[in-house]
Amino acid sequence: MEETEVITAYGHGLIRSTHRTTFEITKEKHLTERGDCIVAVNADKAAMDLGQGFKEAARKPNAKIRITIEAGEEKETVEAMGDPELCFSHPTDMVVRKSSYVCDRTMAVKADKAASDFSRRLVKKLQDPNQMVKVTFTVRVPS
Repeated sequence: MEETEVITAYGHGLIRSTHRTTFEITKEKHLTERGDCIVAVNADKAAMDLGQGFKEAARKPNAKIRITIEAGEEKETVEAMGDPELCFSHPTDMVVRKSSYVCDRTMAVKADKAASDFSRRLVKKLQDPNQMVKVTFTVRVPS
């Protein structure tokens, strides 16, 4: 079983991408310097907007989630896991975590990268407010 969600978002001049345990995509248009985990803003979807098929697949105990973040020719791929506790109910945010912590914003856990692990070439693109950012979440459940 495989389900994919594609989110379109944008860069922002205050993106720092320095958080060591998470990264976040948000529907919010504004960002403060405290938002060091945020890698894209003005997203067209948040956790609650995702399709039921994706949500159900991501809640399977052995679900694997690949997240691809593309900005221009720069691209980063993150491998993470789903979790039966994922609720996907937050109206503006999506957070991927290295830890196993789950809340209404959590999209995936046990990720192999956080914001601070992203290439600085990608981060430079993410700092451009005119840069469209494509974020693809693909959940695979082994049969």
